[in-house]
Amino acid sequence: MTVFVEDDRMYLMVIYIIGAIFFIWLVFLTGIVLKTKAHYNNLISKTRKQKIDEILDELLMIDKKTGQELEIVKKELHGEIKTSTLHIQKIGLVRFNPFERSGGEKSFVISFLNNENSGIVINFIYTRDGLRVYSKKVKDGKGEEYNLSEEEEKAIEKSN
Repeated sequence: MTVFVEDDRMYLMVIYIIGAIFFIWLVFLTGIVLKTKAHYNNLISKTRKQKIDEILDELLMIDKKTGQELEIVKKELHGEIKTSTLHIQKIGLVRFNPFERSGGEKSFVISFLNNENSGIVINFIYTRDGLRVYSKKVKDGKGEEYNLSEEEEKAIEKSN
């Protein structure tokens, strides 16, 4: 009889342990469900939609629209980068004295070049009679129609 009593106690103890594990498991699952429900209610309260599939559809639509807008911005940026190489990006200035006897470096050459070393060189020569201004087109760092003077070439080098 004592064997049966000990077996009954053993069975009872196993049942209590299984019940405790089951109870802990239920508490854990209840916590997960409550947390999920709170998250769901938080989502619902921030939108006018009542169903999660409506919220997800709206998010997918917003994502698609954002992707399309991003592609437009990428194309515009690519165009801006392409045209920015044509803008003046380099400026060089060289002062010089065109006449050895007259005093001071009042004359100067200024170069305005784009990223491809094309643009214009303007030569300002100061004389007793007045100011003379000459300009020359530059392509790839060299004179397009006329040869460049030493000062003009120095201005182009300084702009780089």
